[in-house]
Amino acid sequence: MSSTRPDPRTDDDEIITWWGLVIEGYHVTQGKLTAAIAEEFQLAPASFDILLRLVRSPEHRMPMTKLAHEAALSSGGFTKVADRMAKAGLIRREPCETDRRVTYAVLTDHGLDIAQRSRKTAAEVLRKHVLAPLGEADSAALAEAMRTLRQANS
Repeated sequence: MSSTRPDPRTDDDEIITWWGLVIEGYHVTQGKLTAAIAEEFQLAPASFDILLRLVRSPEHRMPMTKLAHEAALSSGGFTKVADRMAKAGLIRREPCETDRRVTYAVLTDHGLDIAQRSRKTAAEVLRKHVLAPLGEADSAALAEAMRTLRQANS
């Protein structure tokens, strides 16, 4: 992405429209993704996000407080999601052997299976609704632009 200074002459309405298009494009695409995951795996968006984070983590486990923070959930909100996931057999809670204040969320075998299968479905949806219309170069540029915004505004 370009690191040039923004043109101060950019029309107010134009920049607001650009941002609106980003948001609208995200919402319609995310809607297709979450609908496919919900239909095939009966997973809510927060549960799917947590499964993805755990499947990428060493030993498929993370401290629950870190996982809640990364998933942008309050501790109470995360507890509710984790309770539902544990009841569904997707995760289990494991105490830390060295620090009793820490509890890990750990994928069960069933959770690992669902995480891997739902990730494959998500990739198929994104290939169809992002990669196909944008192409590889624009998809990569979009990801890089979002990475830049995340870093600039974090």
